[in-house]
Amino acid sequence: MIRLALVRHAKSDWGDASLDDHDRPLNERGLRDAPRMAERFAAGGWRPAVILSSTALRARTTAQFFSERTKVAVEQQEELYGAPASRILRAAVESRASWVMVVAHDPGMTTLAERLSDGGIAAMPTCAVATFTWATDDWDVATSLDPDEWTIDTPR
Repeated sequence: MIRLALVRHAKSDWGDASLDDHDRPLNERGLRDAPRMAERFAAGGWRPAVILSSTALRARTTAQFFSERTKVAVEQQEELYGAPASRILRAAVESRASWVMVVAHDPGMTTLAERLSDGGIAAMPTCAVATFTWATDDWDVATSLDPDEWTIDTPR
């Protein structure tokens, strides 16, 4: 079985205009939502084999909350920063793990979630978690088929 969880980073802080976009931290809401969503994810019995994260501070911080709850290490990938949907999916496939979480950014996350859900997921708000499951152990087969099931969970 192939499983993919897409997590859009939690809400970030735009208060310091001197910061580079890559270095923006989570704001108060993000620091509240990320651990809550990570706890809900872990409580549902979800435990990926690998967590892949963009190198942006807001994504790394979000990923760390999920790492702490699932006891799975985070692998940072620079190419996930601002990545399009195709690159996000390719990172999951290249991991060779059958259960992958990717923490990254919009618009790539929404585009991929919308595509994989056949339009059922129209948006990935900050800290949303979308999961997709295929009844195969082969990523090549999985990426050529619609998932057998998908879910979406948001902080609100």
